[in-house]
Amino acid sequence: MSDPTPSPQNPEPGRILRPLQGADQAGWIRWLPGLRTLRGYEPAWLRHDIAAGLVLTTMLVPVGIAYAVASGVPGIYGLYATIIPLLAYALFGPSRILVLGPDSSLAAVILAVVLPLSQGDPMRAIALAGMMAVVSGVVCIAAGLARLGFITELLSKPIRYGYMNGIALTVLISQLPKLFGFKIDNTGPLIDLWSIATSIVDGLANWTTFLVGAGTLAVILLLKDYKRIPGILIAVVGATLVVGALDLGATADVSILGSLPRGLPAFAIPWITPADIGPVLIGGLAVALVSFADTSVLSRVYAAKTRTHVDPNQEMVGLGAANLAAGFFQGFPISSSSSRTPVAEAAGARTQLTGVVGALAVALMLVAAPDLLRNLPTSALAGVVIASAIGLIEVADLRRIYRIQRWEFWLSIACTIGVAVLGAIPGIGLAIVIAVIEFLWDGWRPYSAVLGRAEGIKGYHDIKRYPDARRIPGLVLFRWDAPLFFANAEFFHDRALDAVATSPTPVRWLVVAAEPVTSVDVTSADMLAELDETLRGAGIELCFAEMKDPVKDKLKRFGLFSRLGEETFFPTLGVAVGSYLKTFPVEWEDWEDREPA
Repeated sequence: MSDPTPSPQNPEPGRILRPLQGADQAGWIRWLPGLRTLRGYEPAWLRHDIAAGLVLTTMLVPVGIAYAVASGVPGIYGLYATIIPLLAYALFGPSRILVLGPDSSLAAVILAVVLPLSQGDPMRAIALAGMMAVVSGVVCIAAGLARLGFITELLSKPIRYGYMNGIALTVLISQLPKLFGFKIDNTGPLIDLWSIATSIVDGLANWTTFLVGAGTLAVILLLKDYKRIPGILIAVVGATLVVGALDLGATADVSILGSLPRGLPAFAIPWITPADIGPVLIGGLAVALVSFADTSVLSRVYAAKTRTHVDPNQEMVGLGAANLAAGFFQGFPISSSSSRTPVAEAAGARTQLTGVVGALAVALMLVAAPDLLRNLPTSALAGVVIASAIGLIEVADLRRIYRIQRWEFWLSIACTIGVAVLGAIPGIGLAIVIAVIEFLWDGWRPYSAVLGRAEGIKGYHDIKRYPDARRIPGLVLFRWDAPLFFANAEFFHDRALDAVATSPTPVRWLVVAAEPVTSVDVTSADMLAELDETLRGAGIELCFAEMKDPVKDKLKRFGLFSRLGEETFFPTLGVAVGSYLKTFPVEWEDWEDREPA
């Protein structure tokens, strides 16, 4: 039976929960959504949050350890990176049920920095990973305070799919040696794939290890569609029991986790050497981009589902605070989790207290039962990470994109190949470059059209789409479908002159249909002045119709409005056409002016 009590999960019908107003938004309290939630906490939510937190714990422990190993640091640090970030996000995070922690989408990025610099030293590895978390945290907090929460929207969906598919492929390949029970020198996804195949052919695989890992993976994949069945927990516990009961660690040389250190994470500054600063900064920036892109998407999804408002800038601050806390408490970079958050939701989570309960339960295990997972096989952890990597791969929506816009599909594939060939960090850099080019392309070379009057259709329309549209003698109506800025100024100039040159009659007025023009910069304003001078020399007047007032204000600041004259700006195309017809006696009959037959 559903719970009829209004809550963050079950708001009143027709109601969207908005941010608190007035005093609650003033001062420092607005940066602490967790305290605001606590002030309005309903006692009826407590049992739901506690139960959901305990259920969540069954996921937090195995995946935390698995993603730590996949990131190139010892498994215990995955639990440290689970406990502290959950507590920090509960205070600073705006989403009531979002779960943060180690994530497979970051594993390849962290590993790309940690593996070559640590040279097998686990303490150096965690220091490098911890400093990456600090860099990511500072970047996210600074961006949130500067209200830059919109920046990840600049990455289109195909490009996000591309780099995430590339990261998923990289993570999957990195786990195959653990699944087969041998080690290789990681040099890049494609070369690693060749090394893995060569090692298997050379007989280096431990097939008992493989059976344990493959069995774990199979159970997770078989149970993934059953949301209320903890497939990861069942698979990991089953593998641990089998390895422990048969003593496969000793008899079959199956690698196991071993005892975890007893106790809680301590505050520690992750010291690195000057030579490490460059790679760590680049890695931290990449982590910040990937983690906030994932977190913002997941946050919006659950905000829509629960009909609550989530401030993207505060989401950045919450993610940054969680990463900063992880970095200073022996953790490594973290992100939101698309696998653990649904578990919390399905278990009935109401508020951030669910994450707090999960964190405390993991901490209790480290204090009271650190040997609980002593026989956990590392190949089972590889199976967990591979299952997560498979879950990151997007295929269905890419098929849809291929059908409707093939060039965006191939952009996505290029991003995937870039990550797979170049590695996680250069590949993400390539994705950003492609995103910027994609973002600029429509504005750089936008669509433009000469307009005419189509029979029986109101308004003025593109003569390429309406070949029978009539053009008024001596008048060119030219529409420009983008802002005017430095990159497209010359293109506008050339297209406008082309429209004049291809007119079937000598031109007296060129009227720019400027409704789509949302901005003008100095370069494009100077170009308009040059265009006006060129047209005046040919006896042609430059006019504008439907220009927005903010754009006119810019032209006034640039001195162009007074130069052109207020009389050359018309509120609509119809008014511009009417003024032209009053000024010049031309043979023209509009279909709307004809007498009914």
